[in-house]
Amino acid sequence: MIRSIVFRPLTTRFTEIRTYLFVTLFVTGNLLLPQLCHLVPGGGKVWLPIYFFTLLASYKFGLRAGLLTALCSPLLNHLLFEMPSAEVLPVLLVKSSLLAVIAAQVSARTRQLSILLIAAVVVGYKLTGGVAEWAMTGSWQAALRDFTLGVPGIFFQIVAGWLALRWMAAYEG
Repeated sequence: MIRSIVFRPLTTRFTEIRTYLFVTLFVTGNLLLPQLCHLVPGGGKVWLPIYFFTLLASYKFGLRAGLLTALCSPLLNHLLFEMPSAEVLPVLLVKSSLLAVIAAQVSARTRQLSILLIAAVVVGYKLTGGVAEWAMTGSWQAALRDFTLGVPGIFFQIVAGWLALRWMAAYEG
């Protein structure tokens, strides 16, 4: 039986210093994890690392922290490492923002944590992000890339995201 646990998301405000402290930690994670994955050729497309800490930020700390992480992570990665490329950056910003919105909403509405809820968040943003990518690029192949090449990354986000959020569940702020 797959069970959920009671989960208390924390809503941060733009006026709170802790919002920026948490965002700094999550963005740092979204800078380091992609660099690790890019040590393997094609690692970014397979492991989808830039989304991981956005998932955590959004699910635990709400929409504000999630959106700040979702927008700052790709922009800083592009400025510092030129990855993602300028051509891919707009799509990545949209997908990251969709993840932040969906994760924050699921967490706030259910106040539960389960592997099925995390899977629903990840599949939900991948589907909506794929539609957005298709609309932006006109390419179904590009839109389906996350579901063809990125399967390991999808599973990583679901399993590692669930484990990390279970660990973070105890934090009450």
